[in-house]
Amino acid sequence: MYNIAFVGAPGSGKGTQAAAIARKLNILHIATGDLFRQAAGRGDELGNKVRSYLEKGELVPDDITIGLVKGQLAASGSKGAVLDGFPRNIRQAEALDEALDGQVLDRVVYIRVSEVELTRRLSRRRVCRECQATYMAGEGETAAPLCRRCGGRLERRADDGPETVRKRYAVYMAETTPLIGYYAARGKLAEVDGQGSIDEVNGRIMAALGRQETLT
Repeated sequence: MYNIAFVGAPGSGKGTQAAAIARKLNILHIATGDLFRQAAGRGDELGNKVRSYLEKGELVPDDITIGLVKGQLAASGSKGAVLDGFPRNIRQAEALDEALDGQVLDRVVYIRVSEVELTRRLSRRRVCRECQATYMAGEGETAAPLCRRCGGRLERRADDGPETVRKRYAVYMAETTPLIGYYAARGKLAEVDGQGSIDEVNGRIMAALGRQETLT
C-alpha cells in the first residue's frame, strides 16, 4: 500500500503528475478539483454551493472538501491512493490522518512554481466541456480547437482568468504555506521544482520518491 499527497498552487502541474504516478503504481487518483467540478455539475444544493466558490476563485470550505475526499478514500480499498490537491491546510491534514484509519501517508510531494509562470500557464489552459481533458492553447490563439479525445468544445475555465488566478494564488499561499512546514517537520515532504517539461518534472518526482522508473 502506498499513499501519496500532491500539493501545489493552481497550475503547478500537480494534477498531471499525480495522475501519472497513480497510473504507474496502479492506485486510485483522487483529485479534489475533479470532485468539485463533478459536484458543481449536479445542480443540487451542495453542487450550487461548490460552483459559487469556484466561480469567485475562493477555496471550497473544509467541511465540504473533507466530506468529498472521505467518500473517495472509502473506495480506494487496500491499494492506497494518490491525493491531488488535498490536504491544503493543517485542518485537512489532521482530517486525512483520521480518514486513513491506521494507514500511513508515505510522502507529500510539493510542486513549487513561481507566480509569474502559474499565471502564464493558466491563461493558456483550455478544458473540454464534455470529458474534462486539459490542453494548452497556442500563443495568440483566439479560438481553441476541438478536443482530440471526444471532439468536445474547449473552453477556458471560469476560474482561469488573470485576476481570479492572482486571487487563487494569494489564498493558496496563505492557507497552504503552513502545511509545507507541517509535513517537513514530520520528514514526509519532498519539494520538487515544477518548472520545465512534464518529463523533467516527472524525473524529479520519481527521484524524490526513491524510484528509478520513468512515468509513462
